[in-house]
Amino acid sequence: MAYRLILASQSPRRQALLREMGLVFTAQGANIQEDFPDTLPAQEVPVFLAQAKATAMQSGLTEQDLLITADTIVVLGNQIINKPLNKPDAVAMLQRLSGKPHLVYTGVCLQGLGKSETFVEKTTVYFRPLTTAQIQHYVDVYAPLDKAGAYGIQDWIGLIGVERIEGCFYNVMGLPTSRLYAELEKAGWLKLVKS
Repeated sequence: MAYRLILASQSPRRQALLREMGLVFTAQGANIQEDFPDTLPAQEVPVFLAQAKATAMQSGLTEQDLLITADTIVVLGNQIINKPLNKPDAVAMLQRLSGKPHLVYTGVCLQGLGKSETFVEKTTVYFRPLTTAQIQHYVDVYAPLDKAGAYGIQDWIGLIGVERIEGCFYNVMGLPTSRLYAELEKAGWLKLVKS
């Protein structure tokens, strides 16, 4: 029996990455309040949120469904940097990230076939010092208000501002593709997904 793959994300970046992996899927939104306990260590937050998304969608799943949920956060020092509220907030976030390394964590939950698997992937991103003009141009032209940390590494700011990374590039885009593929393969889910 083949299984239907569902990506619980409206993110065009996650959808594009899954398509480029050669997987056939349907996309559905998982609307949850992205709240988490203040005492939760940063690296556990995206897994907590990915599991919350999976729980929110669980009632609509059938035995033939395999659900992928994910959440990505940016961490500078000990502080989680969420999505910006508006353009001035985005500028302020990028000014804080300028010239410093920060961490990007993506938590993934795989739900289906009577079991659930979760994992988290970490990437370190090193930004060059950015000028105020560069930051303002990026925010004005690319409006990165839907992105954690107020930037997309695949955008102009990544091309001119990211000096180097340690870890998975695609993790910074919101989906650690090689780890996801390995986890699907290890669990035996890849051969069961309808292609």
